Amino acid sequence: MADRAALAAFLRARREALQPEDVGLPRGRRRRTGGLRREEVAALCDMSVDYYSRLEQPRGPHPSEQMLAAIARGLHLSLEERDLLFQLAGHALPHRVRRGDHINPGMMRILDRLEDTPAQVMNHLGETLKQTRLAVTLLGDTTAHTGLARSAHYRWFTDPAARLVHPEDDHAQQSRLMVADLHGAYIRDGGDSRAAELVDALNGESPEFAEIWRERPALGPYCASKRFLHPQVGTLELHCQTLVDPDQSQRLVVYTATPGTESHTNLRLLSLLPNAGGQPVPGRP
Repeated sequence: MADRAALAAFLRARREALQPEDVGLPRGRRRRTGGLRREEVAALCDMSVDYYSRLEQPRGPHPSEQMLAAIARGLHLSLEERDLLFQLAGHALPHRVRRGDHINPGMMRILDRLEDTPAQVMNHLGETLKQTRLAVTLLGDTTAHTGLARSAHYRWFTDPAARLVHPEDDHAQQSRLMVADLHGAYIRDGGDSRAAELVDALNGESPEFAEIWRERPALGPYCASKRFLHPQVGTLELHCQTLVDPDQSQRLVVYTATPGTESHTNLRLLSLLPNAGGQPVPGRP
């Protein structure tokens, strides 16, 4: 059973402990008290202010697991705090084994400070967990997919639209990188895992994947630059820096351009487009 009073107290305590700068928000001169406002937390959790406020009062509805996961991300909870949140709401504890959907608070703090940069947090299966606004402009909203299509590996071999982001000349190399990355996840997780489920599905649906998979390719130690296509600014050659969190099986991927290059100029132009406000780019995966 849910303990509504304890849940409300926990949410209030976590909200008041967070400072605006902890989540990438400006403090502003008119803020007289510490902590975040309810409307700020609601925006971070992608829910209405009324819904979140009722949870804190407490007179709100019984939150679903999906809503609790959004609150855990929005409040930058640790795994232990997330588990407590689920317990107070009357839900069973989420599985921790290689699921990788809960973003580490430290990684969230870094991402919050990269709003002027294309960056995203992905798990070891190629599923996007959170993007900056500029990443959405560059790559499309890749958090909106469901089922197997959550995985970039799966979409690359099954959805032609997923390949529009890279020049056709680069597709063969990108295919090998995708297979090698999934192969690494499969080796770590074993034959009874979600990685294995993806491998089985792709072996059955994509002859290209099956051919490369038979070679069991491995990722090299260096991530070379990649070319991206955007319908409004053209080609961008971007370097991919990756911060890996081994405990969470997640990676923070940041895309940068060499200063003084055309790609650097195009990346700045990208930030001026309306899509930088967070709307999916038409025709993007």
